[in-house]
Amino acid sequence: MTQPIDLAALPGDFTWGVATSAYQIEGAVAEDGRSPSIWDTFSRTPGAIDHGDTGDVACDHYHRWPGDVALMKELGVTSYRFSVAWPRIVPGGDGAVNRRGLDFYSRLVDALLDAGIAPNVTLYHWDLPQTLQDRGGWPARDTAAHFAAYASVVAGALGDRVGQWATLNEPLCSAWIGHLEGRMAPGITDLAAAVRASYHLLLGHGLAAQAVRAAAPGARVGIVNNLSTVEPATASDADLAAARRMDGHTNRWWLDPVHGRGFPADMLETYGVDLPERPGDLATIAQPLDWLGLNYYFPAVVADDPAGPPPHARQIRRPDVPRTGMDWEVDAGGLEELLMRLTREYGARTIHVTENGSAYPDTVGPGGAVDDAERVRYLEEHLAACARAVRRGAPLAGYYAWSLLDNFEWAYGYDKRFGLVHVDYATQRRTVKSSGRRYADLIRDHGLLTGGAVPRRPHLPGTTTRATCEPSHPAP
Repeated sequence: MTQPIDLAALPGDFTWGVATSAYQIEGAVAEDGRSPSIWDTFSRTPGAIDHGDTGDVACDHYHRWPGDVALMKELGVTSYRFSVAWPRIVPGGDGAVNRRGLDFYSRLVDALLDAGIAPNVTLYHWDLPQTLQDRGGWPARDTAAHFAAYASVVAGALGDRVGQWATLNEPLCSAWIGHLEGRMAPGITDLAAAVRASYHLLLGHGLAAQAVRAAAPGARVGIVNNLSTVEPATASDADLAAARRMDGHTNRWWLDPVHGRGFPADMLETYGVDLPERPGDLATIAQPLDWLGLNYYFPAVVADDPAGPPPHARQIRRPDVPRTGMDWEVDAGGLEELLMRLTREYGARTIHVTENGSAYPDTVGPGGAVDDAERVRYLEEHLAACARAVRRGAPLAGYYAWSLLDNFEWAYGYDKRFGLVHVDYATQRRTVKSSGRRYADLIRDHGLLTGGAVPRRPHLPGTTTRATCEPSHPAP
């Protein structure tokens, strides 16, 4: 049974998108001059990734991208958010530029535009060149400068055709999960390194924003953060304080500096680590944003944990609430709440939900169909939350479903499937799921309601077209 969605609340030029990231879908990790990234290294660390999976092949998008663009056109999406792999463009981390890497993304951008799909480029989705990690990685200040130089190269090559740019995707994951918890690349567990990495990631954001605008005048530049609503497990003073710290760790540490407020003083006290600040850094970090990206998946319910690592708060698993296959709590109201917070507390002028999606243990039925009713419900509930937020005044300009394709889900390997399109990893066959067909219908219905551009009604059987199956790897 479908959930009611106030589609008429969304503006006529609302962006309907899908999102992916380079390491999760491209494969071809050693082709055409690409160097290893920290995720190539981390995925080969024994025990780091479920089943010892790697992104070596992933969805083979590097060869099959024409079919994937054709799929997006069939779905009727108006924008595709993808990331550029730094190791493909500047294999040494700095210095020489790899023309073959730039040519791949140039061909992709041209194909998207030919299909009527606006490219939305993310410059960093966690795949730092390993050579820069060997020289200190994000805890080292030089990495921020190298990132800006790389951003300038990409914007110079693609900026004549790409209007929307994100500097970083989810720096929280790079800093906290990669350098404090050690569950993501580069697999470090060092609070001081994590804080330095967080600082230089945001410094890199500011420097890259400047570089993109210099190389591509008129570029619309933003940053993408993964945020969560935070609730205390009880009304005790200890849990209330823990919730405040978790909000600082998850949300304010990443939002305050880019909005000119500096780093939260209470979190500096919690971490007890001096920032590697130099004069002018905070102004650089607070470059004006043309738009703000929100990735939302789940709320956080926390209790005080004084013996645990900063922020000394542990997440509580509430019973009797719906959960995804990731064991993440489903709470569409949290998305609405965050959209309103960004609007009211941070004065956001344009917001895009740059990721939102769910993993479930999909079953391929007779004839190859994938009837993912739980994902359909999740999608509908969260889009309904978006529409409510717009009615309340949130400047929401677009929504990107995570993800177009099932893919390499980081430390979970290939077990967790988020795609609107099912991928048979053995054959690379793509199959549009029920959620993909539902998304296509919503896009069309919105266009009919608002008088916006109406994509042709897609023909989306639960099977793959010939174009989707055939690999294509044009000569560089």
